[in-house]
Amino acid sequence: MIWYVALGGAAGSVCRFVLGLFVQQRSGMAFPVGTLVVNLTGSFLLGFLVRYLLDIPAVSPEVRALLTTGFCGGYTTFSTFSYESAALIEDGDWRRAALYIGLSVVLALAGTFAGFAAARGILDLRHGG
Repeated sequence: MIWYVALGGAAGSVCRFVLGLFVQQRSGMAFPVGTLVVNLTGSFLLGFLVRYLLDIPAVSPEVRALLTTGFCGGYTTFSTFSYESAALIEDGDWRRAALYIGLSVVLALAGTFAGFAAARGILDLRHGG
């Protein structure tokens, strides 16, 4: 199973890189439109695959893992966030969905800024500052 996920993840990562770069270069915008396109298409793809593949018993668990956890996970983990949020909402668990969405966005941004600060600190140390 691990090799199926690894293979799908490698393919998804390459697709993310190629599509994101292609879209970003063609757009000519400072806005991260390449990443946005990857996140939106990945969310659509994971939603489609999860619903579709679960209704087709002929698709093995290994192939499902390759396509969902592997490919979509390598392509964008945002697709997993979107699917889990949608599943909570679809189940009527609005409170947990709102908490998950809010915490994910706010804490991920906080983590990114903390990473920026840590990198600046290390770079300052390296440059004697």
